[in-house]
Amino acid sequence: MQERTLDEIKEKINNGEANVFTIQEFKKAISDGEELSFDDVDVVTTGTCGIMSGTAAILHIGITGPGEFQKAKNVFLNGVPAFPGPCPNEQLGSVDVIVYGTEHSVKDHGYGGGFLLKDLLNGEKVDVEVESIEGKKFETQITIDDVPRGQIIGVRMTFKNYTAFVNPTGDKVNSIFNAIPMEGVLNQLSFSGCGEYNPLQNDPNKDIIGEGTKILFNGSKGVVLGPGTRSSDVKPNLMLTADLLDMEADYIGGFKTGAGPEIYDTVAIPIPVLNEEVFNKLLLLDPDVKLPVADIHGRHLPLTEINYENVWKDTDERPVFIKENFNLEENKVVQESCPTNAINDNGTINLDNCFGCGLCTVLTTNNTYEMKLGVVDLEIENKKHSIPVTCRQSDRQRAKKITTKLKQLILNKEFEL
Repeated sequence: MQERTLDEIKEKINNGEANVFTIQEFKKAISDGEELSFDDVDVVTTGTCGIMSGTAAILHIGITGPGEFQKAKNVFLNGVPAFPGPCPNEQLGSVDVIVYGTEHSVKDHGYGGGFLLKDLLNGEKVDVEVESIEGKKFETQITIDDVPRGQIIGVRMTFKNYTAFVNPTGDKVNSIFNAIPMEGVLNQLSFSGCGEYNPLQNDPNKDIIGEGTKILFNGSKGVVLGPGTRSSDVKPNLMLTADLLDMEADYIGGFKTGAGPEIYDTVAIPIPVLNEEVFNKLLLLDPDVKLPVADIHGRHLPLTEINYENVWKDTDERPVFIKENFNLEENKVVQESCPTNAINDNGTINLDNCFGCGLCTVLTTNNTYEMKLGVVDLEIENKKHSIPVTCRQSDRQRAKKITTKLKQLILNKEFEL
């Protein structure tokens, strides 16, 4: 079996001789029938973007001058509960807080930790409310420039195995697995996962990716801490961390679901091709990546199985706004329901915020938004069904963007394997 060392790959990078592929470049070459071999590929940058509930940010923020309160009891950032600790910072006027990406604002049911972190990274002013253990209350505003230290930890990220969901009954189900409450009988399908791009699909046994692996986490250089909190050999995932202050707002944000706001993150992980076995595992394509379909009432209720070609092939990454079909009344519903608040008052799409979930094309009754989301043919209990994809909770466009960024950093010698 042919092999090369990591030091040999690093030397080729330093000499400008390394063959570095993004995962989308590599998969396209394989799909197009190009005869790539181990000798042709030194590094492949894999990536994924999607809802990753296990996201928490640790922030240090100033509240008052020294001596005004002993310890914070309750802290709210734009109405989102932030949990003080572990350091009490007694009498210093500042506080350490932990903000969960899935925490919901007490003032706005559609706003949560993911939206808060995006606002911070965009330089927006954030309202801070603090109640001390003495019962004193303080209010102030901060921006990202007022946060001297911030770190994000993802406790279970980049799952190898995701699930699609349908509703086989006629009730309405509020779930984090669909952008709006899912109703109807087998007439909607929601799914997660970037399929053949996903890091752990391309290194399923974690031969390369593991504790200490350097990554890009929302655009910031980070590291794999080890297996995630729900990781197993069958369904592996990773625990990750990176500096919040170096992250880019485009890669992180809130995503409203039928059960309230969630958070999405974007991750890129390089795979140095150390031997032919590593290379061969990179050859899998969307048809090879299985996607279980479950009842929206719970992941423990499997119904059937498809693959990622069924949900990604011949589809669009973003919707198109058809201006002449715009209707103000209809747009109010679409605008309020958009998971990432990407629809403007005049119906146009803020593509910086758009996630490509497709919900606007499902909700429009006037063909104001157009987008190919695809239809999936399923067999459930010996009956065949054609079910339209109505919600994506992963974003291949952002995944491709971050793998491209990582490739360029490697070639520029700004990211060391």
